[in-house]
Amino acid sequence: MLWSTIASFAGLYSLVAIDTASAQTEYNVQKPPLDTDWTYKLGTNPWPEHPRPQLKRDAWKSLNGIWTWRGDGDLSNPPKEGPLDREVLVPACIESALSGLQILDQREFWYQRSFEVSDDWEDKTVLLHFEAVDYNSTVFVNGEEKKTHIGGYDRFTIDITDDVKFGESNELLVFVNDPTDDQVIPIGKQTLRPSHIFYRSCSGIWQQVWLEAVPKDYITELDVSAAADGKVSVTVHTSQNSSSPAKVVIRGLNEEDLASHDGTTNEEFTFTAKSPKLWWPDSPTLYNLTVTLGSGDKVQSYTGFRTISKGKVENVTRPLLNGEFVFQFGTLDQGYWPDGLYTPPNQEAMISDLELLKKLGFNMVRKHIKYEPHLFYQACDQLGLLVIQDMPSLPADGQRKPNDAEQVEFERQLQILVKQHKNYPSIVTWVIYNEGWGQRDGEPEKDLTEVVRKLDKTRLINSVSGWNDHGFGDFHDNHNYAAPQCGTPFYSKPKTPYDPERIGIAGEYGGIGHNVSIEHLWNVKQAIDSIPETYEINENLDSYHYRSGALFRDIREQTQRFACSGAVYTQTSDVEGEVNGLVTYDRRFVRPEVEKWQSEIASVYKAAASRGGRESDKPDIEDDWQFISGEDCQSPGALGKLDQQDNEPRKSHGSTGADNAAGTEDKQLSEGKSLNMQQQRSGTESGAEVKTTSYPQFIGNW
Repeated sequence: MLWSTIASFAGLYSLVAIDTASAQTEYNVQKPPLDTDWTYKLGTNPWPEHPRPQLKRDAWKSLNGIWTWRGDGDLSNPPKEGPLDREVLVPACIESALSGLQILDQREFWYQRSFEVSDDWEDKTVLLHFEAVDYNSTVFVNGEEKKTHIGGYDRFTIDITDDVKFGESNELLVFVNDPTDDQVIPIGKQTLRPSHIFYRSCSGIWQQVWLEAVPKDYITELDVSAAADGKVSVTVHTSQNSSSPAKVVIRGLNEEDLASHDGTTNEEFTFTAKSPKLWWPDSPTLYNLTVTLGSGDKVQSYTGFRTISKGKVENVTRPLLNGEFVFQFGTLDQGYWPDGLYTPPNQEAMISDLELLKKLGFNMVRKHIKYEPHLFYQACDQLGLLVIQDMPSLPADGQRKPNDAEQVEFERQLQILVKQHKNYPSIVTWVIYNEGWGQRDGEPEKDLTEVVRKLDKTRLINSVSGWNDHGFGDFHDNHNYAAPQCGTPFYSKPKTPYDPERIGIAGEYGGIGHNVSIEHLWNVKQAIDSIPETYEINENLDSYHYRSGALFRDIREQTQRFACSGAVYTQTSDVEGEVNGLVTYDRRFVRPEVEKWQSEIASVYKAAASRGGRESDKPDIEDDWQFISGEDCQSPGALGKLDQQDNEPRKSHGSTGADNAAGTEDKQLSEGKSLNMQQQRSGTESGAEVKTTSYPQFIGNW
């Protein structure tokens, strides 16, 4: 073994064992069609943060980093001992540049890595966690097949206690099969034939992998709900499913106890905290929560006190937060990155998108037909961003509706994802279907709405976003891009009709496009060719600002005159061939005039306040943020300065590895090739360059 000191992306140094007889091809970041400021800073220790912020123990070990990979073979013939053919970075989609592979046409493949388990864990139960693998995965530990998992978005856990050798080297093998377009599965916007609003697929281990040591009887799951009246409901699920004592302590500033209670595991118990500070978008107060079992298990979590409901305000059906009408205003967020695809380069990059939204004045984000790493939702909790969470959709082609078995699988995954995310205070709404994608004929959303309602009575449900609506759920949600129809008594067929008994929102609108120079574009022919398909293209920033201002006026007037209660602007960032983001795909150029947008967004909240909505005293992102928490919690890093200045396009970084992407989809256009499109030239138009800064650790060791 050769011991080498390498830099992690956070700038720290760690000692890593490298097997000199390992893979034939060493890991290098590949040259993506478009890079970001984080692409070549990643290192080989990605995502060192604890991946499960609401159920944390001290005894854990990351298995992120360099694994080995093979693109052939099948499940019936696992590789023998030893490294495989190529090094690969985990977590990362194999189609991404960050993986070191950037391979687009491999549906079945193997991962391998060795790991050690400390002798200190020998009297413990050892758990192996996968945060997300797309799509079908089978796990082997030291040659023993341990588990097959189906689904690309949820966490799964394996007890490997009886299979590991303590203090010695162990081998982990993972077989992945990703059918992508070949089956009717929850897939979101992934496709093998990307164009316009559908994007490059993600296959493989795209979220974190880690080990954990726990007692024999340990906490497997927490259900925590803290209401605005101080009532706390807790269910402590344990591995042995028996009744035993459990103590819950909620602590605030300076570690003083806000409330504590002794309950029993595997059954719900309630207690009341006296006068807690409530969680609001403009003051997102959070409290630390500790749960201890008699068996010795102890976990750290957190919660926020808030109540989500709907009710009449001035005779209009409204979404209520803590009993008050809060207008929900945010963006459609696809969660794609040019270097990592589904996987953000790091936590800093992921949070930068959210901080941009807060800087502009938005209080909400719609996470669109994708789930993110759990640290995303923790960041929303801390920043005060309401989350409308979509279920990843079945294929959107309209030709392949799910059969009975596929519908059952869709429902199974829907339930798992709701259960795994329902403790985050920021999530306010579950979305089941988007624009009819994968929605069977009839009224399948009726039964699914009841399924979700039974799982989580504390949130609202948007059964169908856009159209194919049959009156179920809490919202009538209309998508009309160029002329929003938000809670209005007029609507365009076949869009969702007006319904005064449900909450009126514009679940998607806007999509104002503005093309940029090649330095900021996803440099793939299919993507470039699909740019004209953007819903609306503006030739310069002046017209972009004019059109966005007109849309703000529409939303503001519909809020004042009619029943508009929330709006989702498309979208946070450009994605591949879509050029309608607030920020370009590389996150280097911000289109909005920041102060102007802040004023426009504030005017919408003011319109809502004139109709009984809550007055907002939204702090600036660089103001002090209040977090009621223990000493480990820190304020988020300030967003990089958004200066209004002439746009000087940045030069791309050089490649640190060969571009191995396969297929015509990844043929890149030559630098500087004339595209007969509006080019942004230095000194000709005004925009906002994102200045990247050195961020403090976002959230400490919750």
